[in-house]
Amino acid sequence: MSRHRSLPPRLRGTAFAVGDRALHGETNGRLRGSDLEAPFWGVRSVDVDLGDVFGRCAAFSPRLRPGWVFSHLTAAALLGAPLPNSCKQATDLHIGALHGVQPARGRGVVGHRLAEATRTTQVRGFTLTAPADTFALLATMLELPDLVAVGDFLVSGSRSRGGSRVDIHTTIDELTAAVTAYGSRRSARLLRAALPLVRIGVDSRPETHLRLALIDAGIPEPSVNPPVQVDGGTAVLHPDLAEPRLRIAYEYEGDLHRTDQQRFRTDIVRRERFEAAGWRVVRVTAHDLFVDRASFIARVRRLRRLVESAHSAR
Repeated sequence: MSRHRSLPPRLRGTAFAVGDRALHGETNGRLRGSDLEAPFWGVRSVDVDLGDVFGRCAAFSPRLRPGWVFSHLTAAALLGAPLPNSCKQATDLHIGALHGVQPARGRGVVGHRLAEATRTTQVRGFTLTAPADTFALLATMLELPDLVAVGDFLVSGSRSRGGSRVDIHTTIDELTAAVTAYGSRRSARLLRAALPLVRIGVDSRPETHLRLALIDAGIPEPSVNPPVQVDGGTAVLHPDLAEPRLRIAYEYEGDLHRTDQQRFRTDIVRRERFEAAGWRVVRVTAHDLFVDRASFIARVRRLRRLVESAHSAR
C-alpha cells in the first residue's frame, strides 16, 4: 500500500482550493489524496473540525465569492442562537447571495438570494447576515416557538455575575425594522406573529417554550427572570419565570440538573429558599414541555386554583 507524502505543518488546520497550487506548493495529485477531507467540491481540508459550524465555515472559505455571506441557520449557529436538534444536526451550510450576486450551489451548500437591504456583520472573521436580518430569514425554517426562542436569545444576551446583561446581539427595535423590511415574503405572517412574543432577559430555549406553553394554555403570561427577595430580604434570586401575584415560580430543569451532583444540591437549596420566602416552585422538565404537555398544564392549573383559593380565604 502506498503511503502519502507528509504535508507541511503550515497546512494543518486549514482548508484550500485543490487548484490553488501557487498557495501551497503541492502537486494537484497530492492535494487529491485520500488522506485529506473533501468537505466541498474543489476543497480539501487537513485537521479541520467539520463537526463544528465554525470548522465547516472555515472549510468553505476557499469557495466564498464576493457577495456571498453565511445566512439563515448557519448564521444563527455562528451567533450561538439556540436551535432545535434537527437543525443542529444538519451539516449543510446556508449561503446567502447579496443583491445581484448568483447564489451558491453544490454538495453541502444551500444557496439563497438575499434582499437588497440585507445587512451583514462579522463573527470570528466570518461575514454573515446581521442578527435582526437572520431572525427574519429564519421564519421560513423554524416553527413559532423556536423562532421566538432565537429572538429572545438575540435581544437577551447572557447574565453576567453582576446581574447585568452582556453579549446582546440586537434590540427589539432592530428586530421590528427587520420584520418591516421583510415585507410580505414567504412566512411573513409567522414572523409578524413571533415578533410581539420576543422578550428581553430570557436565558434558554426551554424557558421560551415554557412561557409560550403557558400562554397557549390561557394562563397569564409569567414574568421573565424577575427578582425575588429571599432569606428575609437579604438576597435575591431570579426564577426562570414567575407569577408574582400568586408567588409561583417556574424552574426549568434539564438533564444537567439531574446528573451534576453539585447542581442537584444547589437546586434543592434554591427551592428551599424560595419556599421559605412563601413561594411555590413548579419544577419543569423536557418531558413536561415536549412529551406530555397536557399533564403538565393540568398540574399547573391545579396549583394555581389551590393558591387562588388560599388567597381568597385570607
